[in-house]
Amino acid sequence: MNDTVDEVIAVAGAEGIDADLHKGGVLEVATTPAQLARLRAFHAHELSYGEKDRELYGARETAERIRVADAVGSAWTPHGARLNPVKLVKGLAATVEALGVVIHEMTPVTEIRPKHAVTPYGTVRAPYVLRCTEGFTASLKGQKRTWLPMNSSMIATEPLTEAQWAAIGWAGRETLGDMAHAYMYAQRTADGRIALGGRGVPYRFGSRTDNDGRTQRATVEALRDILVRFFPSLAGVAVTHAWSGVLGVPRDWCATVTLDRATGLGWAGGYVGSGVATTNLAARTLRDLVQQDSGQAGRTELTELPWVGHKVRKWEPEPFRWLGVHGMYATYHTADHRERLHPATESSRLAKAADRVAGRH
Repeated sequence: MNDTVDEVIAVAGAEGIDADLHKGGVLEVATTPAQLARLRAFHAHELSYGEKDRELYGARETAERIRVADAVGSAWTPHGARLNPVKLVKGLAATVEALGVVIHEMTPVTEIRPKHAVTPYGTVRAPYVLRCTEGFTASLKGQKRTWLPMNSSMIATEPLTEAQWAAIGWAGRETLGDMAHAYMYAQRTADGRIALGGRGVPYRFGSRTDNDGRTQRATVEALRDILVRFFPSLAGVAVTHAWSGVLGVPRDWCATVTLDRATGLGWAGGYVGSGVATTNLAARTLRDLVQQDSGQAGRTELTELPWVGHKVRKWEPEPFRWLGVHGMYATYHTADHRERLHPATESSRLAKAADRVAGRH
């Protein structure tokens, strides 16, 4: 996964894709004693995998990178980059089209079966059919409970002034996250804005998805509250953009890459919001699995990764799915609120209960 960040950057450079890339790493901040305890445990867990270049900071060292109000510590890894994903996907599309690939937009696939992809305009036949539809997987026939389409919402501020940036810091342009149970994520954009996201309304009944990315006013205000809580000096800054989309969440919150050799059906996804780089690694893994199955190549380092062939049970039927997800996030928000009001090093018991329901423990 760490190497994949550099792979995306290298491909963008080789193909002349300007995607506003900047490798500043990832900074996860803690703003309460309970968040700090989770941060230290997370940092130790990552080190146990053999990471050598992670760094753990106290409040002063954190402020030297970025001045988040009430930050008591942070952890930084160099293996992360800021980019504009729309510019990346448009650049990749132009690159593969130049190689002779035909991309059929406005052609929804409604059902897949061995060697067949069914669309309203006809059926496409191929030896291998690969399902890489992430948060939109539930729209395919028979896939309603496979991956849950979780809503992700974002806001972007107007461009900040030099004085405002000087007050915040953030000169390294790290991507930013926190250790709240209902966590946030943010970046300093190439044109000088802050783009910040969170869950908002987490899920629509029946695994439905929106088509226009419209964001509810309450969600915009909730995200703006996070922005101002992190950076009080930006209380008067305007929010100029808001948008929403869906990400794919498996029942165990673990991504999967699989090729069924008996049917030729393959799939990859379930990235739970961390898919910009992960899709690159998953696609290369699927490629290697197809080449292995078709006799073009043998086993590779990628075909041996632990997510290959990973099995996970389906989500519960409605209304239990809707009740569970909304109850889970309401509990997470309540737990975060309690941890801010009553500082303690122990995580809220409410959050631990929600983790068990979610399958994240």
